[in-house]
Amino acid sequence: MTADWSTPRVSPVPLRPREATFRERALDRTSPLRQLDWILLLAVLSLVSVGGLLIWSATVQRQLALGLDPQAFLKKHIVNAVIGLFLGTAAALVDYRALRAYAPIVYVASCVGLLAVLSPLGSTINGAHSWIVLPAGFQVQPSEFAKLAVVVGIAMLLGEKRDGESTPRSTDVLSVLGLCLIPMILVMAQPDFGTTMVFIFVILGVLAVAEAPARWIAGLLLAGVVMGVGVAPYVLKDYQLDRFRVVANPAADAQGAGFNVTQALIANGSGGLWGKGLFNGSQTQGRFIPEQQTDFVFTVAGEELGLVGGAAVILALGLVLWRGLRIASQATDAFGRLVAAGVVSWFGFQSFVSIGMTLGIMPVTGLPLPFVSYGGSAMFANLMAVGLLQNVHLRSREL
Repeated sequence: MTADWSTPRVSPVPLRPREATFRERALDRTSPLRQLDWILLLAVLSLVSVGGLLIWSATVQRQLALGLDPQAFLKKHIVNAVIGLFLGTAAALVDYRALRAYAPIVYVASCVGLLAVLSPLGSTINGAHSWIVLPAGFQVQPSEFAKLAVVVGIAMLLGEKRDGESTPRSTDVLSVLGLCLIPMILVMAQPDFGTTMVFIFVILGVLAVAEAPARWIAGLLLAGVVMGVGVAPYVLKDYQLDRFRVVANPAADAQGAGFNVTQALIANGSGGLWGKGLFNGSQTQGRFIPEQQTDFVFTVAGEELGLVGGAAVILALGLVLWRGLRIASQATDAFGRLVAAGVVSWFGFQSFVSIGMTLGIMPVTGLPLPFVSYGGSAMFANLMAVGLLQNVHLRSREL
């Protein structure tokens, strides 16, 4: 009997299914990373990055003159952006349809925050009693978060369709106006006219997308004109009225109410096509424009990056608005569509006013440029709103 010298056969051991790597999960068609609206995300990240450079340039000379860290505002901007991205990620992960149940809680919390500002807890900064100063130098501006609450609240009221109805009824419109009246009154008491105007345009934008009766939209526009002409002079403070007057002729009070606008026009006009180069703008580095890192940050782009740089910022903002409108049009339910429409109305109006006041076509209202201006509360609220847009986009692709 011959020996079998062949290699003994070993029965194969069943291998455990290999867990997918992160890269494989990311490339999966069903992966949330792949289904994100990357154009929207990249446009926002570009604005945040450019904003950091503009803020750095606007604050470096003042910090050096005070013997402080010249990169302090840049570092805080980065920290604010990182925190905002975490908050935005959380807003994107939780199904937006569940927000309807929490919308009343968010609304009440925002109103409590606005009330706290008017209490001894509030602080006045740059003429507006809009802040709550926390320990360790942190500051919170509740009106920024109230914008989110108003967007979600209006969408909740108008997104609940009744049997046989496709458009809001008059009672629905009245409910929306009642919902927004309280935060608007509290914000005007600070006084913060700019944020109040944001609320108004969010209302008009969402009502238009919800296909509310045209008579309501026309009536609200007419009421706004009447209020602006007949009531505002008795409600607004003198310095706020002066800001409206200098729009027609900033040179009429170039050393007073028109000083900021005059200096902003000089900065934007001196940049030319390509700009003077980052950190080389005479108006910016000479600190001629107050609060340039917040309200007038676009003047840094106009002077140091020129017409091309300013146009690039506007283009990136336009991409954000375009993707927001696209997300609204593709939403699978009324609530998601109206949330997206509210965010777009907010970003669109605020961007127009913030850039417009540096060009002398809008009054100075203290509205920061979304994603670009320095500020923690504004950055948090803006990135959470972007998270809501991504949320609606992701859920619309599940079907």
